[in-house]
Amino acid sequence: MIDHSLFENTGTAFTLKSDSELERAYFLFKMISSQPLVRIGTAATNFALKAKLPVEGLIRSTVFDHFCGGVNEEDCLHVIDKLYTKGVSSVLDYSVEGKETEEQFDNAVEKILKIIRFCDEKEAMPIVVFKPTGFGRFHLYQKKTEGLDFTESEQNEWDRVVARFDAVCKLAKEKDVEVLIDGEESWMQDAADDLVEDMMRRYNKDVTIVYNTLQTYRWDRLEYLKQLHKRAKAEGFKIGMKIVRGAYMEKERNRAEEKGYASPICENKKATDDNFNASMSYILDNLNEISVFIGTHNEASCYLAMELMEKYNIAKEDNNVWFGQLYGMSDHISFNLAASGYNVAKYIPFGPVKDVMPYLIRRAEENTSVAGQTNRELSLLKAEKKRRKL
Repeated sequence: MIDHSLFENTGTAFTLKSDSELERAYFLFKMISSQPLVRIGTAATNFALKAKLPVEGLIRSTVFDHFCGGVNEEDCLHVIDKLYTKGVSSVLDYSVEGKETEEQFDNAVEKILKIIRFCDEKEAMPIVVFKPTGFGRFHLYQKKTEGLDFTESEQNEWDRVVARFDAVCKLAKEKDVEVLIDGEESWMQDAADDLVEDMMRRYNKDVTIVYNTLQTYRWDRLEYLKQLHKRAKAEGFKIGMKIVRGAYMEKERNRAEEKGYASPICENKKATDDNFNASMSYILDNLNEISVFIGTHNEASCYLAMELMEKYNIAKEDNNVWFGQLYGMSDHISFNLAASGYNVAKYIPFGPVKDVMPYLIRRAEENTSVAGQTNRELSLLKAEKKRRKL
């Protein structure tokens, strides 16, 4: 039987936090719980960075150090090693967004290749991650998704995108490191899906190396997974799938309304939760052909995954099932799952402070919009503060 009070154990959840780190976390989530504060803080931070005011130190010692591992890979090492003492692995996430030049794309690939070599030496890092638009222009993916013909120079540019994907997946296969490829906006996603599927064909013959991302706030994704599964069985390759709820909801709905097409997003939160859980159930029932990385901060989905693993006799340490949460959030899930013997990895964003700010701002805004999430973090931190006083 699954213990449904597992995530209440704050002693295990915050075992790595000193009293001062606990206080800082409480202060941060208290700030994030206030929408006006997040808006003012975001505007002030953006202004300060643009005006080159000396605020990096302040950002670094508060929000950056809570949600990020460091400014570069080496800087993250102490975090990676510390997490691994409690059985929690790390996925280094180079969280620099919005790059547009060929040089920047080539640099991003070099960064990922470097991390793969880094992973090869560290048992605590079995997985890497990148975004499709980290390796090529959004416009190209969109044009391909819309079925429009490329110009000759665009075709050459696209060939370079494919080569970047291939270089990363090839080295990952050689080093036995798993690659998670993030999902993005629906109007560019078909091109990314097709490209990732090609990589699976090439590199997932015997074991799963390449993972796509299923954003289950889209109502069409379970059907996509089933069709992909048919092709994989027919052609003899394995599927890797990270499942998440999704990160671009407002943007998706607004664009659908603006352009007058049916929204690709589920009608409400419950429909999204049902879709996530149905996708997860489908994968766990087909684990010999599909590996899964369960990216969620939702406790009910985690309990359901544990129940399904028990039902299908899936060992907790089976490498085809991983749980993942973001660094600085949902420690009550990550550390309690790891202490119970499950495979758990924290996504650890890193990068220069000013370059990572768009990522951090998005996290703060997401947390404010999911009020339950922030309140849950606060109540657990409060419980742990009380437990330590006792």
